[in-house]
Amino acid sequence: MARILLVEDSPTDRQAIKALLDNIGHSVSLASSGEEGVEKAKAEHPDLILMDIVMPGMNGFKATRTISKDPDTASIPIIMLSSKSETSDMEWAKRQGATGYLIKPASESDLAKAIDSTLG
Repeated sequence: MARILLVEDSPTDRQAIKALLDNIGHSVSLASSGEEGVEKAKAEHPDLILMDIVMPGMNGFKATRTISKDPDTASIPIIMLSSKSETSDMEWAKRQGATGYLIKPASESDLAKAIDSTLG
């Protein structure tokens, strides 16, 4: 069981993804914005972060960059979870520090595989 921080601004998506993560046995903490995600990453040091991209205020790219550049949180792997499916978005996510990328809606098995491969 991993401690996962889910950063997602949509209440519907947040609850649906949390239910999938709960179902596969992970402990889930929620953040509804990039700013809150950065704060919770520093405070909670989760095993993994699932990060949406399109959010008001600080988007997921900037939040990922902030987390991956901070020495206190740089070791936390981040998987982007977004409806953006362009190759350029995936490449930009990697340049910001993301270790993985899933396109929404992600199935329970896709989430499980991504989490397992990222955490070993």
